[in-house]
Amino acid sequence: MNQYVEELTKALEAKNPNLTHDQALWWIEMLWSDFESSYAKAGYPYRGAEYAADYVKRQIEQHGATLHLVERKQKEGEV
Repeated sequence: MNQYVEELTKALEAKNPNLTHDQALWWIEMLWSDFESSYAKAGYPYRGAEYAADYVKRQIEQHGATLHLVERKQKEGEV
């Protein structure tokens, strides 16, 4: 995953200049982990980091420009 994170973060920052580097990184990590956990829960075999990276790239292309509009819910005790 780590080999793709910086590339994906830069792609998201380019697509959406409203996001800071840390916000873009958070979105990449969230999209990646959500994809992997959903894929596993559905019972599909793990297809590798490249497959997950392709999914995240598609999400950036389709939704990246508007991700700054999504309000993130804070967990109890989170600042």
